[in-house]
Amino acid sequence: MFFDPTLSAEELRGFSRTVAEIEWLLLILVMLYQVVLVPDEEATAALSMAMFLYAGFVLAFRYANFYRTETHWKLAVETWVMIVFITWVLIHTGGAASPLRDLYLLVIITSALTLGKVATLLEMALIAACFIWLGHRDGTQIAFTLQYGAMLAAQLAPMLLVAYITTMLSADIRRAFGHIKVLSETDELTGVLNMRSFMTGAVQIFTQAERYARPFSILMLDSDSLKSVNDNLGHEAGNRLLKLTVQCIEQTLRRNPARAPDLVARYGGDEFVLLLPETPCNGAFGVAERIRKAVESNPIRSRDQKVEATVSIGIACFPDHGADFEAILDNADRAMYASKAGGKNRTSIFAG
Repeated sequence: MFFDPTLSAEELRGFSRTVAEIEWLLLILVMLYQVVLVPDEEATAALSMAMFLYAGFVLAFRYANFYRTETHWKLAVETWVMIVFITWVLIHTGGAASPLRDLYLLVIITSALTLGKVATLLEMALIAACFIWLGHRDGTQIAFTLQYGAMLAAQLAPMLLVAYITTMLSADIRRAFGHIKVLSETDELTGVLNMRSFMTGAVQIFTQAERYARPFSILMLDSDSLKSVNDNLGHEAGNRLLKLTVQCIEQTLRRNPARAPDLVARYGGDEFVLLLPETPCNGAFGVAERIRKAVESNPIRSRDQKVEATVSIGIACFPDHGADFEAILDNADRAMYASKAGGKNRTSIFAG
């Protein structure tokens, strides 16, 4: 695989904006060279034509929705065109000795940020080939001597160093971003979604359900045993009880790639909320009962004691129990309290 598979579509969109700025920076640097250093008339015409064509490419490829989605291949094509543009500029400004040869660094930085180590290495090899060709395009024979190799290595070493440092920094930044994203989207103790992330996914599922008349169900689940466990065995045991409850829930969630995934979040304290897409009430009741029985059959052990744990569950469904998401969530909560009032360790469907 040539490209870094860890980059998400959201990250590609973010890096794509950076690539656009690098492309315009490249054009500005060439324009400044043309204005300040005043090359000869032939070079001026060649640079002007190259800048015109490259600006047209950037406008068409990036701003005219040539591709509507950002992909690794799109960014790779942009780096290849950058190499062609820079090589053309160097041909008319002194070849391998041109003061603009360090413009290749912009390509390396772009590749290292967006394409990964392997693609950057291949881009570096292409740039090295262009660099060698620029130094011998007059037809002189390349003398593969130790002295020539040392000189070439010294010229390419800054580019290799930039490529290495940028890829390392990019990987570190993405790891940090991923860690921050996980922390911002999940409950620290149990690892399930927090309510902010849950609501983001829930709104999308509700919109689809409303548009295409598809059912979904919400389960509200409350631990019947957490308070007594905290009081008698301590909060560490209570935390283990919450984690055990989450394990029982996650073992029951459906994994069907053909539809949206089941969502589970910590609602607060000892309450959890589940959203089951494309699931009517009878299907949701079966899921709830499997969760309830799993919790009941997995007691926790602490201080040589075996503590039985149970949960109370309430269910509300769309469209039977409400026309908007908040109403269904509230009705599932009411059904859960009906389970607790009815003796706990049971599942209730909202009865209106």
